Amino acid sequence: MNRIVWVISGINRRMMKLLVALALIAYIASVWGTYTNMRSIQELSEMKIEQRIDEAVAPLREKIHDLELSFTQKYPPVKFLSEKDRKRILITGGAGFVGSHLTDKLMMDGHEVTVVDNFFTGRKRNVEHWIGHENFELINHDVVEPLYIEVDQIYHLASPASPPNYMYNPIKTLKTNTIGTLNMLDPEVHPQNEEYWGHVNPIGPRACYDEGKRVAETMCYAYMKQEGVEVRVARIFNTFGSRMHMNDGRVVSNFILQALQGEPLTVYGSGLQTRAFQYVSDLVNGLVLLMNSNISSPVNLGNPEEHTILEFAQLIKSLVERVSTVSHSQIQFLPEAQDDPQRRRPDIRKAKMMLGWEPVVPLEEGLNKTIQYFSRELEHQANNQYIPKPKAARMKKGRPRHN
Repeated sequence: MNRIVWVISGINRRMMKLLVALALIAYIASVWGTYTNMRSIQELSEMKIEQRIDEAVAPLREKIHDLELSFTQKYPPVKFLSEKDRKRILITGGAGFVGSHLTDKLMMDGHEVTVVDNFFTGRKRNVEHWIGHENFELINHDVVEPLYIEVDQIYHLASPASPPNYMYNPIKTLKTNTIGTLNMLDPEVHPQNEEYWGHVNPIGPRACYDEGKRVAETMCYAYMKQEGVEVRVARIFNTFGSRMHMNDGRVVSNFILQALQGEPLTVYGSGLQTRAFQYVSDLVNGLVLLMNSNISSPVNLGNPEEHTILEFAQLIKSLVERVSTVSHSQIQFLPEAQDDPQRRRPDIRKAKMMLGWEPVVPLEEGLNKTIQYFSRELEHQANNQYIPKPKAARMKKGRPRHN
């Protein structure tokens, strides 16, 4: 009997141990399952948090990438020049229409270029593609104030050239032009050669520009005779191209802007008055050739190919209609201005003979490039809710006039 009781007790102890072991295993399994579930939940939560962080950071990463690209921007191709061939060149008004194209050429030719501009008519974005280049420097400065800088050549282009701009502040324009080296005069001789002194009204609305340019030539030659300063004088005739102001009040810009916006092309008088326009790249090439020559007397840089104002209007209208579905402009004739020159054409025989220079860009090719530029500008400005309107032709004695 005792033996049976002992056996039962032994079995009970084993069962108890087994039950305890099973209970322990169950407890461990339960704890492990709970831990595993908590770990899964934690991992899932961490994944969601990481996903949300990635979503929030993604735009920042894109901005950082854009910034990295801007700091590592690729510049237009630049030639390498040795120290003896590389020049330090200052361009006043270098962010303007002509100045920015001259900046491009001199930079790509391998020179060190310093642009000085007060951004009255110039725009920083005209030269922003050079910012950061080791050969380029941009200085916000008004040339009326002294500037001390050591350079090999100076191209002085710091003067507003369109009537609405230079008439806005005639005193300022006159101050700028009196230290200038450029000249463009109203003609009364046809064609105009370098011996022509100009027909200028000293008290008219253009006097701040015209007389300023004439005094500038006098100052240049006075310094040449007295101080031995080397000077070059370019007399620049009508020029057009990209980066010019669309609403500057001149013939080409007015016609293109009117045509692109489907407005009438305004022609004053019969439209038989003639003008001659050169594309900006031709002018830039002429300026560089003149600067590097030994010609100290004035040289005309312009296009001797004359066209009537009406021909310009008709040509620009047809060119715009090829690329725009909006333009169906008509030509509108307005009263003729009594003082509007009937013929304007430069005599460039001197430039051809002494510089080997003459315009090479066909009129239609240059106009197409300018139309494309103006079209992009209109799209850009439309997005900013600003649509420019053509300026009225410049006024003199209360009457409009073609430029």
